[in-house]
Amino acid sequence: MARILSLFLLGLVAVCAVHGIFMDRLSSKKLCADDECVYTISLARAEEDYNAPDCRFINVKKGQQIYVYSKLVKENEAGEFWAGSVYGNDQDEMGIVGYFPSNLVKEQRVYQEATKEVPTTDIDFFCE
Repeated sequence: MARILSLFLLGLVAVCAVHGIFMDRLSSKKLCADDECVYTISLARAEEDYNAPDCRFINVKKGQQIYVYSKLVKENEAGEFWAGSVYGNDQDEMGIVGYFPSNLVKEQRVYQEATKEVPTTDIDFFCE
């Protein structure tokens, strides 16, 4: 049994190495509209451009609309980040979910309040 588990873990590491990487967590908790964090919290508009520093984040251009799915709980001196996807004419970024600084956007419409505190997982910070 231990050998099977070791082979499984080795295979998992190999798959991750080929298809992606687990990055450092930006927070241990997030706020969502529901327990699974699948419902849209709000629609926000970017107030300025933002260039993603790594694969956990999304590029945003001033004026773009962003669907917000979760809001990371700020810890220590870390910035406050939200997770969302760009909505608009730029097809390159549409549908990609990633983090962006919350002070970059202004919420235009709140669909549901982000009242559910949920622990983040490694997959929240996985990059392909």
